[in-house]
Amino acid sequence: MKQPLGVILAGGQATRMGGGDKGLLTLGGQTILGHVIERLAPQVAAMALNANGDAARFADLKLPVLPDSIDGFAGPLAGVLAGLDWAASQGADAIVTAAADTPFFPGDLVPQLLLAGEGMTHPLVLAATPDAGGDKARHPTFGLWPVALRDDLRAALQDGLRKVVMWTQKHGGREAMFPHEAAFFNINTPEDLKTAESML
Repeated sequence: MKQPLGVILAGGQATRMGGGDKGLLTLGGQTILGHVIERLAPQVAAMALNANGDAARFADLKLPVLPDSIDGFAGPLAGVLAGLDWAASQGADAIVTAAADTPFFPGDLVPQLLLAGEGMTHPLVLAATPDAGGDKARHPTFGLWPVALRDDLRAALQDGLRKVVMWTQKHGGREAMFPHEAAFFNINTPEDLKTAESML
């Protein structure tokens, strides 16, 4: 499989942070988004940003900005679809998504997702970590998504589907296990931002 393209999901409304773009908040001297780009860039062939509203606010990132094609803030799957449509236009087979508010995700995210998807006709893999109860926590904004299933995803979204795992399970989606849940720590509130500063 060719090296996947990277799509950073920044399409949410950041209500718990008072609105605006969480990714543009500063963490340790650069934006949260800057940390995400730095981690994802070496792992993918090219990158784009899924975000809604005025794309000009991200102009200095010099990345393609992909708005949702499904109206009404349909959640992360709408961002995945926007990424898959972009990847199709680039002749790519797959994308890997990362959330714009999660600055510490693993440096081997993409290789581990690809490994977990080996042998699948259309590799579809979500990141997961063990949780305290011996179960697993899925991280649905971090995944490997095949371009081949984009029209199926579009139809599902148009039918009202919003739950990532419901769609991935339908297609025999797998999980790539990562050892540390803290790697997927995401910044939702001002308190989380303080925690992230101490984690740097």
